Amino acid sequence: MTDIEIGRGKTGRRAYSLDEIGIVPARRTRDPEEVSIAWQIDAYRFQMPLVACPMDSVVSPATAIAIGKLGGLPVLDIEGVWTRYADPEPLLAQVAELDEQAAVGRLQEIYAEPIKDELVGQRIAEIRAAGVTIGARLSPQRTLRYHKAVIDAGADFVVVRGTTVSAEHVSSQAEPLNLKRLIYELDVPVIVGGCATYTAALHLMRTGAAGVLVGFGGGSGQTTAAVLGVKVPMATAVADVAAARREYLDESGGRYVHVIADGGMTRSGDIAKALALGADAVMVGSPIAKATEAPGHGYHWGSEAHHPELPRGDRLKVGTIGTLEQILHGPSIVADGSMNLMGALRRTMATSGYSDLKEFQRVEVTVTPASAPPWTAGAPTQTR
Repeated sequence: MTDIEIGRGKTGRRAYSLDEIGIVPARRTRDPEEVSIAWQIDAYRFQMPLVACPMDSVVSPATAIAIGKLGGLPVLDIEGVWTRYADPEPLLAQVAELDEQAAVGRLQEIYAEPIKDELVGQRIAEIRAAGVTIGARLSPQRTLRYHKAVIDAGADFVVVRGTTVSAEHVSSQAEPLNLKRLIYELDVPVIVGGCATYTAALHLMRTGAAGVLVGFGGGSGQTTAAVLGVKVPMATAVADVAAARREYLDESGGRYVHVIADGGMTRSGDIAKALALGADAVMVGSPIAKATEAPGHGYHWGSEAHHPELPRGDRLKVGTIGTLEQILHGPSIVADGSMNLMGALRRTMATSGYSDLKEFQRVEVTVTPASAPPWTAGAPTQTR
């Protein structure tokens, strides 16, 4: 890809957001009921390629169980309110009542409460007792402290998730997390991220991870671009990391690492486009936060929002639009892509003629840059 000159001293690649991508219908179509959206990672098979985002406004023990029974993979934030308080419900209700100016400060106070070791095991055991596959999210900074506790409690996946996670973290202040050694020692599959480049993804894949998160998480509530200036549009990020997966597949002699799009999955069309660009699954937050069962009571925030020194997220009012089952499997009562996410994916795949997710990754797409001059809007560039 040709670099664009930003100025005499700097060039950069043109990158694309999901809004600039379109999926091309094929000559052959299928019945949506004959399309499979099942996804398998390691030894675990799911009825849909959806990972519930580890945010307190999205995943509680109760919603984790519900999402698991609906066919997805729930991930509980081990550093969230559910492991800090025996009964966090009053605090979650309080967060929903705060005005915008007070929200971030109060979130910082709530999350200053220490994590309780006994609650870590209790929450995971509660979900596992319902017969649901569960992932446990830890930040890179706390993975060494809590990974044994979550595995002993029965977590099926460990998800090491941060704004950016690298295979080579340099620190003179503390012993850095050695992902390769950690993953080698664990008996459960590990998903790591986020990352947004070919090189970073390839290094994460070489650690032995079962899956790599693409993007910087947070989605609509994240302010990382404004606070840190860090941003890579999702369409380009997913396509780059999918290319790294293909390179690693050859390099490793056939080991397949799953690519999970994490961030910006706000509508059903975003999910379909991420999969079309090469993702195996998506991590979804804000659409689930709109469910009547969601613990955020119509509000949505991530771990970035309550960072003790440099918050990089907002508490967003997303509202409540329907049940969890309606949002994931329909029926939809709105026409904006926020409900029946999986039904929409089936229909997209059926329209383009593909019967399963691996085939769907070969679908043709178009690129229509948002900044394109009016006279070029009707003639998009085609890619495969």
